Amino acid sequence: MAICNDHPNYELPIMEEKAQVAVMMVPFPAQGHLNQLLQLSCLISSYKIPVYFVGSTTHNHQAKLRVNGLNPQDVDKIRFHDLPTPPFVSPSPNPNSTNKFPAHMQPAWNASMNLRQSVFEYLRDISSTVRRIIVVHDSLMGYVVQDIATIPNAESYVFNCTSTFTQVSYVWEGIGKPFPAELPKELPSWEGCSTDELKEFAVSQIKHLDIRAGDIYNTSRIIEGTYVDLLAREEIVGSRKAWAVGPILPLKLYSNSQHKCLEWLDKKDPKSVIYISFGTTVSMSDEEINELALGLEQSKQNFLWVLRDADKGDVLEGEVRRAELPDGFEERTRGVGMVVRDWAPQPEILAHPSTGGFMSHCGWNSCIESITMGVPIAAWPMHSDQPRNAMFMTDMLKIGILVREWTQHGELVKASMIENVVRRLMASDEGIEIRKKAEEVAAAVRMSTDAGGVSRKELDSFIAHITR
Repeated sequence: MAICNDHPNYELPIMEEKAQVAVMMVPFPAQGHLNQLLQLSCLISSYKIPVYFVGSTTHNHQAKLRVNGLNPQDVDKIRFHDLPTPPFVSPSPNPNSTNKFPAHMQPAWNASMNLRQSVFEYLRDISSTVRRIIVVHDSLMGYVVQDIATIPNAESYVFNCTSTFTQVSYVWEGIGKPFPAELPKELPSWEGCSTDELKEFAVSQIKHLDIRAGDIYNTSRIIEGTYVDLLAREEIVGSRKAWAVGPILPLKLYSNSQHKCLEWLDKKDPKSVIYISFGTTVSMSDEEINELALGLEQSKQNFLWVLRDADKGDVLEGEVRRAELPDGFEERTRGVGMVVRDWAPQPEILAHPSTGGFMSHCGWNSCIESITMGVPIAAWPMHSDQPRNAMFMTDMLKIGILVREWTQHGELVKASMIENVVRRLMASDEGIEIRKKAEEVAAAVRMSTDAGGVSRKELDSFIAHITR
């Protein structure tokens, strides 16, 4: 048996070096999707299965540039295949838009549909060299991989980048059925979550997903078993299989450089810092930034704030807006707070002993990292699946509190509200209880990846299935 470096408790079967089965990953070109498929790539590769990570040159470079917590030696084993990047415009985000959805990235997503022929040709080439080729693709890349059906020894599996709680709500709304009893009677509405263009784009993908042989979820049955079972109902998926293999991020994080923010955290008391980050698809207006800064200052709590605009479609192109902070803010909060404007090692920040809370947009990456590291959330959803993920964190798992209700998403969140939420999470008996619950959930979720744990069994089951 061999041991996987990133998952120290995973004992791996040794397979033939010249594997009869290969896996091809086809990610969606957005950071929150790229990194999850890269994490899964490393896990599958650790079973001595060749893994090909296939995407445009631009977005493959982005995935490698932003590796967080993965061992570089494991990433080096992934066979990145760069396809010519289709031309697309890469406008800057609009921080003043009333709808926080990153509509400026739509041209990049539309352009990715032009990869269909290139993906098919490369898939056909690999399929001729192996007994079976497995394609794991993002649910939003259905159009690109539709030609899998013409290759006799190919199978496809959809990787779902959101919570199964949210996925259940998608499915039940899509088929027009009343919600099952396991879901709350009222869920956050889709109003303000997306754009008409994105909805049309998503619908255009769904019709190509019927060819898939199964679904993979970045979650653990420890926290979402109920919803995994709902999605596995025969009337929903027929004979398709499903595996909940998460959390797929490494539990033993690899750090190849000591970021300045980690050195800053080293000097703080345990559980004393609230980490603030809204991911790679959210831009805040100057007014919103001003209120957040004042709220943090007035809370008098230690904070580490990653202040960045949303990604462009091409993260390497052009200048990035440098958001203005209130006059004198950084001087007045020196020693108490730190503002980071570059790429930050989020998993390592959340795993740091000094981090005691996380103000987050509740993208699923951030949620699963927070769950795994035992850090409670101040949930501030902005768009897409985030309002429902936030409900899952606060109402179902009870490991967070809402900054504001989704029904008020169009209103400015005032400094006084932010101050109140930060104090509740970081300096109250309520916050202590929520943190205790978060740590209990984390312990159970982490154990699920141990030998004999439910997530480890699901991963083994998936590997056994594709190598049968």
